[in-house]
Amino acid sequence: MKNKNIAILMGGYSSEYEVSIRSGNEVYKNLSSFKYNLFKVIITKEKWYCIDKNENKYSINVKNFSVNKPKIEFDYVINVIHGSPGEDGLIQSYFKMLNIKHSSSEYFQTALTFNKSECKNFLIKHNILTPKSVLLTKKININIKEILNITGIPVFVKPNKGGSSFGISRVKNIDKLKNSIEYAFKEDNEVIIEQEIKGREISVSVIKIKNKIIALPPTEIVTQNDFFDYNAKYKGESDEITPAHLTKDQTDFIQKLSKKIYKILDLKGFSRSDFILRNNNFYFLEINTNPGLTKESILPQQAISYGISLKELFKNLIN
Repeated sequence: MKNKNIAILMGGYSSEYEVSIRSGNEVYKNLSSFKYNLFKVIITKEKWYCIDKNENKYSINVKNFSVNKPKIEFDYVINVIHGSPGEDGLIQSYFKMLNIKHSSSEYFQTALTFNKSECKNFLIKHNILTPKSVLLTKKININIKEILNITGIPVFVKPNKGGSSFGISRVKNIDKLKNSIEYAFKEDNEVIIEQEIKGREISVSVIKIKNKIIALPPTEIVTQNDFFDYNAKYKGESDEITPAHLTKDQTDFIQKLSKKIYKILDLKGFSRSDFILRNNNFYFLEINTNPGLTKESILPQQAISYGISLKELFKNLIN
């Protein structure tokens, strides 16, 4: 039996390109000791290409996701693209059309979860607590007073679709709200204004291993900055405490809640949900269906705390 040809998909079209490349390289490194034919597949707006173990570079035939010369057909895809097109349903639709198996959730689920506002509204119907928010588009006239009547201030201004804290601002002064909205519009054509819930930031990853859904140990994020921004995530300007210093009841509750969200949204593969803990209530902020997999990323830290090595973690993405 020949070894499987595994494509590790990375890159993408968004500001998260470099983070995705780092995540993809981490997956590639940890899977290199297994008997797979591994290929790094880099996706950009200009071209798609793959790199083999000898650093040979080949163009991808986008019509059928293969290499023409030499002939390479992929048996499975590990999707490590953060943002578009890997986390918003586009690549999932593409692989669905080609009948190619992949590691991430399906197109409807990823499109829903990538849209922060739609995802929050969907989960509210299932009695999940979440901060109050207002959705803006570029075509809507911005009425600051109406927005703040709903959210109060301080608020977070975020691109409605996107991750790695690109385009996000914490606004304490009304005079700076419009500039923050314009900043967020550079990342997306929709912007969400969200009530700030002051409390402890807790993150929980959920994985599926051998058909068993597992909530990993929670992480508490304590940042030196105004919020958990890009520098806090990737440049060491935060403390990530895993497992978080929660009571047993709090830990049990947030793990059960994270698994409930995973099941409600009908996800597969990996996810990471972010919450604020205030007065013993957990407020859902957002969920990532392709969370970061770099050494600094939260999910790998939680897996190691649970007792799962990165080799085992990433190998379980292949089925």
